[in-house]
Amino acid sequence: MAYLNTHKIGIRENSLQFSLLVLINLFVGSMVGLERTILPMIGEEQYGIASTSAALSFIVSFGFSKAIMNLFAGDLADRAGRKRVLLIGWSIGIFVPIIVIFAHAWWLIVFANVLLGVNQALTWSMTVNMKVDLAKSNERGLAVGFNEFAGYIGVAVMAAISGFVASTYSLTPEPFYLGIIIVLIGFALSLFTKDTGGHLKVQSAAEKKSNDEMISFREVFFKTSWKNKNLASSSIAGLTTNLKDGMAWGLFPIFFAAGGLSVGQIGTVVAVYPAAWGFFQLFTGALSDKVGRRWLIIFGMTLQSLSLWWIVFMDGFGLWMTGSLFLGIGTAMVYPTIIASVSDVAHPNWRATSLGVYRFWRDSGYAFGALIAGFIADLISVDWAIGLVGLLPLLAGVNVMVRMKETLHKDE
Repeated sequence: MAYLNTHKIGIRENSLQFSLLVLINLFVGSMVGLERTILPMIGEEQYGIASTSAALSFIVSFGFSKAIMNLFAGDLADRAGRKRVLLIGWSIGIFVPIIVIFAHAWWLIVFANVLLGVNQALTWSMTVNMKVDLAKSNERGLAVGFNEFAGYIGVAVMAAISGFVASTYSLTPEPFYLGIIIVLIGFALSLFTKDTGGHLKVQSAAEKKSNDEMISFREVFFKTSWKNKNLASSSIAGLTTNLKDGMAWGLFPIFFAAGGLSVGQIGTVVAVYPAAWGFFQLFTGALSDKVGRRWLIIFGMTLQSLSLWWIVFMDGFGLWMTGSLFLGIGTAMVYPTIIASVSDVAHPNWRATSLGVYRFWRDSGYAFGALIAGFIADLISVDWAIGLVGLLPLLAGVNVMVRMKETLHKDE
């Protein structure tokens, strides 16, 4: 039991390690931001892909590969250790920008996004799990908020930078040279992290639910997917949140281009959404530690729907910026709060596995969003696709209101 004395729990007690993990996730998010503005336009302009569904195939490949890898990343982390999985994730990521740079066909872009999904599942999952391992039970919202803040600030900054580089030079290869630099820095920083297995043992020893300590992967999957109402409600809310994001990723550049915005303006509007998403998670994660998880999730899901409808019905750069801002705020209310809620319910010994299952359902939303949005856009229009997808977060919020109970226990 020596680890009980050598591994202290708390963000302040592990400030150096925690800060390093925050910085690492900034670079993790930058890998996604690199593609956010320009890849939909590359499909149209360089590969002549007229079908919206076909153009969004790169998001489908990203979403499903990330979701499936999430399913196993948590269990792998519980068995092999967080740091080892984090380094594997970065090693796979180096191939993403290289493949895009030398791609001569669209299927190679799609394949690069399969690898990007694997990279994101392994690296992002590990940074969030390691932060939760370090944090006290009443700091989980704050810990996740810092993690997601860093990641989505990385998305936003790189979305804006890649848009600027593309407008200054060309859509490819110049922006993707940045991707190689991002991976090298992320891998180097990850070498300096310490595995959090000892902290996990401390939390497990302090956990009172001893009959729940060791359960199978199959049982965790069932619990997180539908047997436990709190976990299942979280999974549905996460899925619809990322379903909306998969649609936004693929259709926003096309929608704003049709509205007359330049590549630089599109990059700005597209970047505001993840920037607000990232920035406000600093506050919403911590807020959920004080006021609870449930109502923050409900209000956040509702705001996402209202923001999408605002974007559809309004017109012009300034109004679309406003809609993008509030879409980010609504997502920020939900994103760290759901992860904190899942962490509240799951036992430390299977928490990473449960988070992996939740992230499987959540990140499947990227693929389902691209598929649904592409189908509706081809069948009717891009405007209808955005508006109809906007209904789903509202329905998920109603489900949380009906089925979910508050998971934060302030006396822990």
